Amino acid sequence: MLITLKEILQIAEERNIAVGAFNAVSLESLQANFQAAEEMDVPLIIQFAQCHEPLIPLELIGPIMVDFAKRAKGPVCVHLDHGETLAYLQQALEIGFTGIMYDGSTLPYEENLANSAKAVEMAAKYGASVEAELGSMGRRESGAGDGTGEEDDTKIYTDPVQAKDFVTRTGIDALACSFGTTHGIYLKAPKLDFDVVREVRRQCGNIPVVMHGGSGVSRENFQEAIRAGVRKINYFTYMDKAGGNAAAEYIRGIQDGAPVFFTEVSARSREGMKENVKAAMRVFAMQGE
Repeated sequence: MLITLKEILQIAEERNIAVGAFNAVSLESLQANFQAAEEMDVPLIIQFAQCHEPLIPLELIGPIMVDFAKRAKGPVCVHLDHGETLAYLQQALEIGFTGIMYDGSTLPYEENLANSAKAVEMAAKYGASVEAELGSMGRRESGAGDGTGEEDDTKIYTDPVQAKDFVTRTGIDALACSFGTTHGIYLKAPKLDFDVVREVRRQCGNIPVVMHGGSGVSRENFQEAIRAGVRKINYFTYMDKAGGNAAAEYIRGIQDGAPVFFTEVSARSREGMKENVKAAMRVFAMQGE
């Protein structure tokens, strides 16, 4: 059942949980996410980030994502993650996405605000919802790092007072906040400031807060973030890693000289991603808290 970002985050608010937002960059990852959501009986946000365009174009994977959502038994939002240009947001809306994220976090404040407000106007014509970002998680969505293990000093934590101005003037439905997470593989344990989340919620009328850089965070920190008011958690890197590990394990088990079939690699990868996503969903739904 295809619903908007605003609607699915309202479900999360009513249940005091977070909805997992999982990227789909292939048919295998798309199937893994939907199978996991159906087996767990939880809401799902399936998303595609603009930086993944070289892997598969939005114009190809987007309509398939929307079709999967319409056929799903449970509630699903099809969301554009980290849209960097208004033109790309428009493309997603025309395909049928019910949520879009404008990421102007690296721009000057007023430019980010103005473009986010334009995104809200664009989405309203399609009945879609908008997420925007204030602050910076440091490394961008690709998760690329220098591998040194040094602290990422490019992070800019979200200012709750500025967030109030931003939310009021843009009319966005969800705010991605920087409170200590980083995209990609963590080089060292993150230091999360949950007071940022709580104060943003207080200042902004309990707006749903989005947590980016969700892979690799501990169960305890995930659930503390949810209690503080996080309602959407972006999760991709460790799911992607689980799929790769499952494929590698299969290939290592093949005897010398035996053929390696892509269809079997694909199936093992899909199953590895699905089980990893299910584990994340249990945490996000506060199961076994």
